[in-house]
Amino acid sequence: MAVTGTTGSSTTGGRDSGIIRDEAGDTRPAAPTMPTRVLLIDDDARLVEMLGGYLREHGYAVDCCGDGESGLQAQRRTGYDAVVLDVMLPGIDGLEVCRRMRAFSQVPIVMLTARGDDMDRIVGIEIGADDYLPKPFNPRELLARLAAVLRRTRAGERQASDRLSVGQLEIDRAAREVRVRGQRRELTGRQFDLLLLLAERAGRVQTRDQLMDALKGEEWDNVDRSIDVHISRIRQAIEDDPRHPRILQTVRGAGYVLAVTPVAAGPNEP
Repeated sequence: MAVTGTTGSSTTGGRDSGIIRDEAGDTRPAAPTMPTRVLLIDDDARLVEMLGGYLREHGYAVDCCGDGESGLQAQRRTGYDAVVLDVMLPGIDGLEVCRRMRAFSQVPIVMLTARGDDMDRIVGIEIGADDYLPKPFNPRELLARLAAVLRRTRAGERQASDRLSVGQLEIDRAAREVRVRGQRRELTGRQFDLLLLLAERAGRVQTRDQLMDALKGEEWDNVDRSIDVHISRIRQAIEDDPRHPRILQTVRGAGYVLAVTPVAAGPNEP
């Protein structure tokens, strides 16, 4: 894409606006399909005006803060989806803001600097920034970098949501894998579904009727003892000693419960 070779002509406090404008008529990146909230922390009023407007044109909801302390308060209060953070700020600088923000938030942070100092970039990445952009910059590049860090963050969140950990047990929903203390255990499809259901309700006793109702999409036998057979086979796969289970417990007269933490087994087999 062709861009102009000069920065915005207006400056604040003698500072370059730090942004390069697109030429009219160029194709712009598509706006996000879902609103994304961005916090822009920079004391350069002209840059904030131009960059904030540019991001809003592309579908982002943008709030602005002119100093680090107010930026930290805004992130604590609102929990933005991404932060664009200038290094050179009044009061505490952007590096310190990044360090403090990482103490309470994993929000994606793209840092900006007018100095183009390699040490700033290195320190910024070391203390938790996700990306770094020197001024002056093409706004399309910032847009692309924001989209990239948001994709990585959301991909990580999706991956984390696919995994369920209960005590020593780890279940990967997407891969349909079960591990105990990191070691893979083999289960059939029905056994996996039953164990996943118990894990999602860990710590709560489930009767045979509750389990069969929840799994009614499966072709379970009408006799509720079929649940017991599957439980026994799951124990063979995940327990160190299936005769004295520590993970998948029987509650006499009630049903089954997946222990949140492994417990000492007792004479509670059906």
